[in-house]
Amino acid sequence: MSRLRFVADHRALFGVKRLCRVLGVSRSGLYRWQATADARAERVRADTELAAQITEVHAAFDGTYGSPRVTAELRGQGLRINHKRVERVMRCFGIVGVHLRRKVRTTVPEPDAAPVPDLLRREFTAPAPNRKYVGDITYLPIAGGEFLYLATVLDLGSRRLAGWSIADHMRTELVIDALQAAAATRGGNLDGVSFPPLHGHQR
Repeated sequence: MSRLRFVADHRALFGVKRLCRVLGVSRSGLYRWQATADARAERVRADTELAAQITEVHAAFDGTYGSPRVTAELRGQGLRINHKRVERVMRCFGIVGVHLRRKVRTTVPEPDAAPVPDLLRREFTAPAPNRKYVGDITYLPIAGGEFLYLATVLDLGSRRLAGWSIADHMRTELVIDALQAAAATRGGNLDGVSFPPLHGHQR
């Protein structure tokens, strides 16, 4: 409880002047604080409502979205929102996305591997969802100096995460699991979707 709140709650019992002197607050400061009480209450209400919307988006993407992607998703839903406010509310309510770091080389090319055709022809856009997917593998540091591998599949049409998987290895199954998760979001198949292969193997 703040000192100003304490004075406001106990003014009838001890008197404003006495409480302000004992607690080291000014009466003018107390009156300003009381005058803005309604505005503060409205801000708390609005922040709580926004936190509920953020939590819904955060849960929909398995907790992987940080404030920039959450902001983009909310704007896509028609909400006019500033990214700094989203960041502040997420921090206040303890909503945290997965922070991905890229400090290690997770794949190395096979020296004798045949060239793989560029299925996307460097065109990283799509006219509609479920036309072109791209994949990535990122490592996640954990305790003991170990790390896990996170495979993600991004839909270039919607710019949304279509599927993901996580494991303590970087074998083919990791990518297959991510693709199967993506397929599950569109009825169980990937017919008509372009997905370039991820190059390399686990070192």
